[in-house]
Amino acid sequence: MPGNARRLPETEAVLEVRRAVRGWLADYATGDVAVALSGGADSLALTAAAVVEAGQVDALVVDHQLQAGSDKVAAAAAAAALALGCRSAHVLAVEVGADGGMEAAARAARYAALDGARAGLPVLLGHTLDDQAETVLLGLGRGSGGRSIQGMAAFVDPWGRPLLGVRRAVTRQLCVDIGLTPFEDPHNSAAEFTRVRLRNEVLPLLEEVLGGGVAGALARTAEQLRDDGAVLDALADELLRAASAGPASNGPTLSIETLATAPAALRRRAIRAWLLAGGAKALTNKHLQAVDELITAWRGQGGVAVGGGQPGRRLVAAREHGRLTLRLQGSR
Repeated sequence: MPGNARRLPETEAVLEVRRAVRGWLADYATGDVAVALSGGADSLALTAAAVVEAGQVDALVVDHQLQAGSDKVAAAAAAAALALGCRSAHVLAVEVGADGGMEAAARAARYAALDGARAGLPVLLGHTLDDQAETVLLGLGRGSGGRSIQGMAAFVDPWGRPLLGVRRAVTRQLCVDIGLTPFEDPHNSAAEFTRVRLRNEVLPLLEEVLGGGVAGALARTAEQLRDDGAVLDALADELLRAASAGPASNGPTLSIETLATAPAALRRRAIRAWLLAGGAKALTNKHLQAVDELITAWRGQGGVAVGGGQPGRRLVAAREHGRLTLRLQGSR
């Protein structure tokens, strides 16, 4: 335990959160870490456990500047981090744009600020089992495919999520047990946000109708799908290497014949990886289906714009002479 870490009572909630953080550290990281601290119950509980279980902890507090007094909330969170025993606490003020709506823009600004301030350390995020369940439900509702309902991973460098097996009620109880008063973000109860309605209306109804255990079941489903997805991704990589063999004088191309004879699940994963590697952005299921039809339902149709081009030039996947191509089209 670091010398400046606050000693925590050994309550049930404290011990559960500490075990979760200890297990994550054993699997993914050693030494010092950063923690993204909002001042809410989840990130406060995570910070309290991290200063006991990790080496040194640096708290990173993002001030989105979306509400009056947000600077005071951020300052209070930073003070709480230092009181808990963090080595440092930095407030990161960001400007939130408008692309994709406020939720998406705030998220993009937050992650960019955290990445810029982490100084090479992994960043622990306070997402809980309840957040995981909400993420899976959102993916199911949007019909975005298996990848979208795999939920959040415990670690995707540099982002770590030690609390994916811990319920939100436990983090709140930890704060009560050690005398912390979490900040209650009004956005977390604003019904205009889809995730808030899932949290406050849909999940409680599912719990009632199905007799409880829904959040845990959704989280287990996500974990199983991630395990399955890892195997499929490895097989898709093999397919992509096989389909890439051949001429590439005008950039990377793929063999239509090799892709057409592959199982659909592997073919679509290979196409997705190839498009992303080629610079495609914000891929949707509609994009992937249209590119797949260039291979399996060829009727002479033209290329498919997949986003990620340049001003005045589109990035287009097309079928040419038995190969799938990906090129910028339009005037320079």
